[in-house]
Amino acid sequence: MPAHDLVRPIMSKNVTVCLSFDFDALSIWLGPMRSKSPSTISRGEFGAVGAERLLDLLRRHQVLASWFIPGHTIDTYPKIVQKIADSGHEIGHHGYLHENPASVPPDEERRILERGSECIRRITGKSPVGYRSPAWDLSPHSVGLLLEFGFQYDSSLMATDFTPYYCRIGDEAPQDGPYVFGKEVDLVELPVDWSLDDWPYFGLHWPAHHVGLRTPDEVYSIWAADFDFLYQHLGTGVFILTMHPQVIGRGHRLLMLERLIDYMKSHVGVTFSTMEHVAAEWQRTHPVTKA
Repeated sequence: MPAHDLVRPIMSKNVTVCLSFDFDALSIWLGPMRSKSPSTISRGEFGAVGAERLLDLLRRHQVLASWFIPGHTIDTYPKIVQKIADSGHEIGHHGYLHENPASVPPDEERRILERGSECIRRITGKSPVGYRSPAWDLSPHSVGLLLEFGFQYDSSLMATDFTPYYCRIGDEAPQDGPYVFGKEVDLVELPVDWSLDDWPYFGLHWPAHHVGLRTPDEVYSIWAADFDFLYQHLGTGVFILTMHPQVIGRGHRLLMLERLIDYMKSHVGVTFSTMEHVAAEWQRTHPVTKA
């Protein structure tokens, strides 16, 4: 066999890792959970502790991240949010009191977008370009409203895993025929998935009968394996992790996250970036098809 037949081409790697943090703090317990218990609400307070620890970890690893922060958290912890912005991290929209857009009328959804954006402008001096829906749920009006408000990307949908795509308007779902896909619009989708979110694994919520409390080693093996599939089999794409300071901010979980960052950094062709940068690059290299 000729020697050149034994040489396999090496596929160049181009993998972007986006670490994203939903800094819900008290909003998730006061809003959708409607808790009156000081004990339950205090779980959200720990989010402030976790956020400070994450800022230190990201600084040490020289990694910029995307933080999706409800307006209520900005109003409650302005100094911490200012510190996040001053550290160079992106701040994206995440509602005001962690409201699910699918559960409110259109005029209320609009008001929440306005109020949350106003809170972010107060910190950063500019409107957010990224949006992540609380509960990863969108209403039939959400995409149109995000376009109207000038958002560049959404991160709430799950139609792919490692490849950005464009959101659509005008989808139809007849009961007696195939699904009808609408028109792509200039709003990039940076997809998410519950398997790449810390809350299902580590969260605990008794009324909902959800008890995560998985070991960090279990979660590390899942997240690292998904990264390995992207790196080894696809070679190019975006790896997005969704985490919550009040969840990932516990010591044993932070150690796992640091271990994972070190592992991903050890691979050639891997970079860390904000989601704002990824969305802008996708729009530049994959412009939306005009009708």
